[in-house]
Amino acid sequence: MTQYRPDTMKFGAFIAPYHALSENHTMTLERDMQLVQLMEQLDFDEAWIGEHHSAGFEAIASPEVFIAAVAERTKRIRLGTGVSSLSYHHPLILADRMVQLDHQTRGRIMFGAGPGQLPSDAVMMGIDPRKQRDMMSASLECIVDLLDGKVVTRDEGWFQLKDARLQNLPYQRGGMEVAVACAITPSGPVTAGRLGAAMLSVAASSGEGFATLPDHWRICEEVARENGRQVHRDTWRIVAPIHIAETREQAFAEVSQGIIPNVLDYMRRMGAQLPCFEGIETGEDATRSWCENAWMTFGTLTCGTPDDVADRIEEMLDQSGGFGTFLLLAHNAASWEATQKSYELFSRYVMPRFQNRDRRSQSLQWIADNRGQLFG
Repeated sequence: MTQYRPDTMKFGAFIAPYHALSENHTMTLERDMQLVQLMEQLDFDEAWIGEHHSAGFEAIASPEVFIAAVAERTKRIRLGTGVSSLSYHHPLILADRMVQLDHQTRGRIMFGAGPGQLPSDAVMMGIDPRKQRDMMSASLECIVDLLDGKVVTRDEGWFQLKDARLQNLPYQRGGMEVAVACAITPSGPVTAGRLGAAMLSVAASSGEGFATLPDHWRICEEVARENGRQVHRDTWRIVAPIHIAETREQAFAEVSQGIIPNVLDYMRRMGAQLPCFEGIETGEDATRSWCENAWMTFGTLTCGTPDDVADRIEEMLDQSGGFGTFLLLAHNAASWEATQKSYELFSRYVMPRFQNRDRRSQSLQWIADNRGQLFG
């Protein structure tokens, strides 16, 4: 039973992104920007942009640079780093850049934080991947204080702050929203609760990730209370891969077209060895596998009609106890044309069911119930 349901759920996309190595990199950047523009036209609320430095598929190196560019093409949609890898940056410089973006966009910026997803990124910079979580925690503590206008002195070895302060505070009244990436372990919820930050559950549709959703919120809330912080389910974001078409058969066929070069090849070449990968030879095999199994942090794909996706969101609401924002994982398994149509169908037929704004049916029913008196 759902414990919390927002009056108006928000919707967005988590754009890592994922693109086949055979595609023109320049054009994939352009297409990612066009996707954010399309989302604004379709009344989505927010887009989160990733940071990666190796492996080729997720080839946005600076979410801040991307956000600055796409902000000039849009007016309303909120833009977040999804996520900034804190172990790769000096906290003062990163906080200062985010504040500048907040002013340039007149308050449309959200700050998503994580330790860094790819060990290969860390190794190239001489960073021990096993230390990244602790590095992230120390950096984020400083960034939160800096964004609050505090003066920070701290020596972590890999960074130092001496009477550090920001020369400008965020544009947004009440401060910039900070979100912590969470997957399966409790470390993300603990950090979010300790700092009073939002949670960004990137593996919410995976087997273990889905199962741990209730525990993640409980941990976050308990730790926040112990540290004199407040957290609210309305700021909790859940990420899941979906694809919509007018029929289940069409949706399945569209994903099958590009799932191997855009998703499966990446996972295989990164060393993922899942039992469900055995025997996959065609796009149809891969799509069926992804719909039936959790592909690690990619989760489980919901591929079908608007009704199928709405049912999946209801299931995640019930499992988690309630959240405020649902984010589509931008996977690019389908063609660009089919992807655009999927986002359009999601906006037209899924979003209204969770936004509590439409009263047209009630209005028509009132007229139908009273038509004798009204038109007699």
